Amino acid sequence: MQSSATPATATDLRPAIQSARNDTTAGAGMRNMQQLIQLRWIAIVGQLATIVFVHSVLGIGLPLAMMLSVAGCLALFNLGSQLFWRARTDAGDLALLLALLVDVAALTAQLHLSGGITNPFVFLYLLQVTLGAVLLPAWAGWVVVAAGCAGVLALVACPGPVRIDAEPALGIADHYVQGLLLCFLLTAVLAALFIGRIARILRDRDARLADLRQQAVEEEHIVRMGLLASGAAHELGTPLAILSVLLGDWRRMAPFEGHPELQQDLDEMQTQLQRCKSIVTGILLSAGDARGEAPAQTSLAAFLDEVVEAWSATRPVNRLDYHLHLDEDIQIVSDSGLRQMIDNILDNALEASPDWVGLEAWRVGPDGQSLRLQVSDAGPGFSAQALADFGKPYNSSKGRPGGGLGLFLSLNVARSFGGRLHAANRSPRGAEVVLELPLSSLALDARAPAPQP
Repeated sequence: MQSSATPATATDLRPAIQSARNDTTAGAGMRNMQQLIQLRWIAIVGQLATIVFVHSVLGIGLPLAMMLSVAGCLALFNLGSQLFWRARTDAGDLALLLALLVDVAALTAQLHLSGGITNPFVFLYLLQVTLGAVLLPAWAGWVVVAAGCAGVLALVACPGPVRIDAEPALGIADHYVQGLLLCFLLTAVLAALFIGRIARILRDRDARLADLRQQAVEEEHIVRMGLLASGAAHELGTPLAILSVLLGDWRRMAPFEGHPELQQDLDEMQTQLQRCKSIVTGILLSAGDARGEAPAQTSLAAFLDEVVEAWSATRPVNRLDYHLHLDEDIQIVSDSGLRQMIDNILDNALEASPDWVGLEAWRVGPDGQSLRLQVSDAGPGFSAQALADFGKPYNSSKGRPGGGLGLFLSLNVARSFGGRLHAANRSPRGAEVVLELPLSSLALDARAPAPQP
């Protein structure tokens, strides 16, 4: 019954990872929408400045009322967009496409009223097309291309009320050439500024998705090991039970009753057998929902004291310096995954430093909301490569095949509790591994089980 919970854990991981991927994509979409809103404000201010300059300085008669109305409608749309998206976290491709189509329509209207195809700012269509190609999927990008082409054709087919005469032979003195240079400068600056920002947003999204894919691979790796461990634990249950019965029978046989030395050996065998059964029970418990099956209320201090006492009683440690600094004890749920994680970290420290291991625990953060455990040793410390690959599977300095899984499992259990695990070298010798967990993840009302190794 216990091992059947492990496949459920495997299926529960995929929706969580997919949800995180969706959140990452939605976050990138919102940031892109905010960039478009910011760019639209700049475009509105630029339109107003250009209208005033062309009408007042260059003396070109423009339909001011209609052009200002278009700019005003665009400003109202942008203000509404800003208010609408402020309370939301998801901006999809259709929303971005609609925003770009509104910009294309507004640009077409302004160009129609100010010279049509003879207006040098007609090349601003290229900026809209570029934004569509960067922000949108292929099909939506082509929609923006089609909208831009339709706008240009409309300017050709329907000349507006204003005509701008171009005389390129005059060089910089020609108003058309001046507008063309200004359009080029404006397009280049906006493209470099905003498309550069959008590219960074997309790179951040891709990096986040890569991290999530790596996390999914690691979680699946843990699930496979959990299936193997729980299956082996079930298989070991029967032979261990048989050995327990045989030892009980031997204890009552005449050859053993008259020999105190043999009785002592039987006692030691029974003790070690009981330890094996406890380990198997712990594996089975870790393969399932520990809190849902056997929730045990305890205090933080009692839990840590029990873990340290059980660990030191079953390991050949010469000296364990254990210090618990708690101004106020709290009630928590005794979690087998956390217990095994602490055991793994202590085991690694003991292998590196058989003569001395240190363990300190205290509460940190505002109002002591987090628990910090620091395990120290006096060994050779981590190599630079081991620190760079800390937490990756099979990252071991011991040279054993399959080594390095202890810290890998510990890191993933810490992550499942919303905590973190990091390592560093001590001066002048030794290493330390620090675990930080939010105490809310161990509270009595925290029902979500942590994936167990």
